[in-house]
Amino acid sequence: MTLSAEQLQSNWKVFLNNIDIHITGGRKDQLLDFYKKYEERIILMPAAHKKEYHGAFPGGYVAHVNKVVQAALDLHALWDTFGADTTTYTKEELVFAAINHDLGKMGDSENEAYVPQTDQWRKDKLGEDYMFNKSLAFCSVPDRGLFLLQQHGISYTFNEMVAIKTHDGLYDDANVKYLKTFMPEQKPRTCLPYILHQADLMCARIEFEQEWLPKLKGENNVEKQNSSFTLKSKQNVKSKALNSVKSQGLKNMLDSL
Repeated sequence: MTLSAEQLQSNWKVFLNNIDIHITGGRKDQLLDFYKKYEERIILMPAAHKKEYHGAFPGGYVAHVNKVVQAALDLHALWDTFGADTTTYTKEELVFAAINHDLGKMGDSENEAYVPQTDQWRKDKLGEDYMFNKSLAFCSVPDRGLFLLQQHGISYTFNEMVAIKTHDGLYDDANVKYLKTFMPEQKPRTCLPYILHQADLMCARIEFEQEWLPKLKGENNVEKQNSSFTLKSKQNVKSKALNSVKSQGLKNMLDSL
């Protein structure tokens, strides 16, 4: 996918507008200052390094985050309609977590997480337009995002922390202790993590359907079954099976069945 300069600017405006509308107090200004500080990097950031993954193109990160914010708000309303206790979190917590759920993909203050791929074979054969920056120490995306927020003095609530940390759901084994438990007292006390995960998953899935399903429709090389093909009669199959049995007693027993 290729975004025009106008689309990049429009998406960035929506991104900042979500902060301005939904985030309150002093951390609104802190968030706006933070994102404007790294504006040139974030506007052009991909959301992944490989074409098969969502948002793996210049501007893909902001486009994806904007969709997740809108999806999270819509899913919040849906969960509320179905009777979920949406008083266990605030709408600000929902949007804050959605805006920052993939922040760790930015890298750190000095280094970008994704840099242009230098191996032409990997670009052509594996669809890797980007590669991971080797100058950057390893850290999971949720953990790096949370670190960046605290590094820049931006506070977050417990609900926001858990939602950001577990937004990949059970695709990430690190989330098992949070999400895969049968003990009521250990389950999340709010549906916020589930809403954010569903929003993220839905946006990634829809991009896959838009980008890849049309390409895959023409690649189904499975031949249609021969219309003249007929199954052998049950009697023929049975006779063949019985003839292979050497024991007359066993043959008689099977034949009676």
